[in-house]
Amino acid sequence: MPTPMMRIALAGFGALVAVGAVLGIAAPAQAHNYPIATTPTANETLTQLPPKFSVTTNGTLLDIEGNDAGFALQVRDAAGRYYGDGCVSVEGPTLTTDAALGAAGKYTITWQAISTDAHTVSDSFEFTWQPPAGFTPSTGSTRVPDCHGKLKPNGTGAPIGGSRPASVDEGTLQAVLWIGGAVLAVGAAVIVTVLATSRRKPRPKA
Repeated sequence: MPTPMMRIALAGFGALVAVGAVLGIAAPAQAHNYPIATTPTANETLTQLPPKFSVTTNGTLLDIEGNDAGFALQVRDAAGRYYGDGCVSVEGPTLTTDAALGAAGKYTITWQAISTDAHTVSDSFEFTWQPPAGFTPSTGSTRVPDCHGKLKPNGTGAPIGGSRPASVDEGTLQAVLWIGGAVLAVGAAVIVTVLATSRRKPRPKA
């Protein structure tokens, strides 16, 4: 019959197995970059045009060829007209494009980037534009901007596709998994020691 110490050890072992399962399930979903700051912010009412529109993620973006291919920031008004030249700069965790807007109203920024794990991530958010007095609006275009004929971001001039889920970056994921593995190993060693000690302990004579 199991002793109280053995019951505790078995319960601990079950908890460790559960933790390991959670870490294993969470690993595939926690590899993508996600935004931590944008200019403008989502649902902001913008009253001054900033020099750049930007999206900053939680980790370094993957610009392998150094030519910003696969990255984009598209700006559209409520009528579907595009603003800006389509050119994007990538530096560390941030992608930017020169800011341009038309008349007052609702706008949507759609962004696309290559995450640390080499997966494409994208999303969109809205903001409201209330230009200051004397502002000269850009005319916009019905065509998707392609960075002066370079056909960015996706090589076709087509609008950016749907968004992908995003989570913690690869470096953070590796750290979490390493710590989780260490905790499991230590816990398992403690349980084995408790079980071995419990079995060696002589039972009192009747």
